[in-house]
Amino acid sequence: MGVPELLLVGLVIVLGLCGVLVPGVPGSWLVWAAVLWWALKDPQPVAWGVLVGATAVLLLSQVVRWALPPRRLHASDATPRMRVYAGAGAFLGFLLLPVLGAVPGFMAGIYLHERLRLGRHAEAMAALRTTMRSGGSSVLAELFACLLIAGAWLGAVIGG
Repeated sequence: MGVPELLLVGLVIVLGLCGVLVPGVPGSWLVWAAVLWWALKDPQPVAWGVLVGATAVLLLSQVVRWALPPRRLHASDATPRMRVYAGAGAFLGFLLLPVLGAVPGFMAGIYLHERLRLGRHAEAMAALRTTMRSGGSSVLAELFACLLIAGAWLGAVIGG
């Protein structure tokens, strides 16, 4: 697979990661479809291993999401800007503290947004708890799974 095709697969994965944060967009399935496309175009054992792992992680994340409360983020005043802060926090956390950093990064992004909006620590913490209870944990589970898949794909592409 050439560099332009790899960049296109990477772009679809990034769009899928952004789609996880947008209600109604099947972002996780877009990430999986990009990995499937890559595995079909570059049929090597590592590509098939990443595809099998991505499928397992995605199915596990769906089971976790079904066990969590349904997405009702509009009830907690979740704005598109909050989703951007949460997604950026999860991505930075994933990079700075590999894999596990996505969880505190996601929550730190929501906290930072609420702290800037509300101004006080106690109110920001209350808003963070409300957001996580009203569907933020479901979004976090899906985003974390997609970040794992994207990281595995990137590692397989760089590692050869």
